[in-house]
Amino acid sequence: MNSLETSRTDVVHNLYAAYLKNRKDTVAAMLTEDFTFSSPRDDHIGKVAYFERCWPESPVFREIDIELVVMHGEEALVRYRVEKLDGGAFRNVENIRFRGDKIAAVDVYFGRNI
Repeated sequence: MNSLETSRTDVVHNLYAAYLKNRKDTVAAMLTEDFTFSSPRDDHIGKVAYFERCWPESPVFREIDIELVVMHGEEALVRYRVEKLDGGAFRNVENIRFRGDKIAAVDVYFGRNI
């Protein structure tokens, strides 16, 4: 793995760590100005809508376990398992696209509840 891939892998891990700690400021600094987020519920929404829709006011997750990170050029494929504070759990896959060392887009593919 070259140094840019290593740096991007670190960004991926830092992204989920910041989400777990509810650190919007940390994540905002990781995103490009024209960042977009897509999921089965959202179609290429920008940063403002991403933080409004996808970031709860208070923490809801107990743990985020990154099970797999595959780097390929400008992209990372990430599979993770989440344990919620209410006892529920689920697994998702995300495709993260980079521009330089910042995240330009995230596409989420919802998994099943566990």
